Amino acid sequence: MMKRLLAVWHARNLEFLRDRPTLLFTLLLPVGVVIGMGFIFGGPPRPIFTVGVLGPGLDTGANPFLHERYVQSVPISDQAEGLQEVSHQKIDLLLDPGDPLRYWVNTDSPKGYIVEKLLIAAAPGARRQPVTGQAIPYVDWLLPGILGMNMMFSCLFGVGYVVLRYRKSGFLKRLHATPLTAFEFLTAQVLSRLSLIVFVTVVLYAVIAAFIHFHSAGSLALLLLLTVVGSLSMIALGLTIAARVASEEVVGGLLNLLTWPMMLLSGVWFSISGAPRWVQWVADIFPLTQIIQAARAVMLDGAGLQRIAPNLIYLAVTTLVFLAFGAWSFRWRID
Repeated sequence: MMKRLLAVWHARNLEFLRDRPTLLFTLLLPVGVVIGMGFIFGGPPRPIFTVGVLGPGLDTGANPFLHERYVQSVPISDQAEGLQEVSHQKIDLLLDPGDPLRYWVNTDSPKGYIVEKLLIAAAPGARRQPVTGQAIPYVDWLLPGILGMNMMFSCLFGVGYVVLRYRKSGFLKRLHATPLTAFEFLTAQVLSRLSLIVFVTVVLYAVIAAFIHFHSAGSLALLLLLTVVGSLSMIALGLTIAARVASEEVVGGLLNLLTWPMMLLSGVWFSISGAPRWVQWVADIFPLTQIIQAARAVMLDGAGLQRIAPNLIYLAVTTLVFLAFGAWSFRWRID
């Protein structure tokens, strides 16, 4: 018995070592995660206070207050947008560097109270414009990210592994002998997974709303539209991976290679607004980032269709691109 056990153990080890993509993925993923987290959260101490500065560009020479240690300045192009961020305590103070110097501070914000003292010390003549508003609870901010993450895993793994299983079991080979076309097969997979994801997301939203009275200021119909378009983009991305790959290890590695960066950089658990700009640009490429940004805008800020239209357009374009590539590269069998 031990001889047979050791023989199987040895054969499986050789199989794993000869599977170069899986071996490289196993070795490189932890290194990549550590290096990536080091880039995002490493470096010098982070700013404590965030100050929005009105204007088309950020002029740090407009006031010496903007050079205070641990004060981060961010440009705000629209005053209404800045006031909304102050009221939700997303930024601690909004500054208008014109003449006279004006600023808006949330009187309910502890950090706003402190940063206002720093501003008065640097610019005693600044005119105060009070703003009120409660901070958004973390659970309200987190909910769109959790729903989006659940959509991501269901779409990518649900489509990728299903098509792979069909191919490995020979089911695709038998379907190829029927009049069914590749377009019809892929369309059926997309519609099946889409209906399931929409149903599950709606049920989760309703159940969570029944137990946790979270803040949702926007339109439910708009959230449903976002769910449909976002799910289509994720499903299409999953199809591109499973279109012609026959190795379960490779599919699993590629899916993890996509899901982990999206889960860390798309703002599911925490905001990356303090991360380097290039990290934020990379995050904006992910469909999950667009879904979560649009969902938070609708649920937390009551945003309408016009505001999230760029997110919807991006998701629709990526859906068409992924579907076209997946249909072009799809193979019934891999010899």
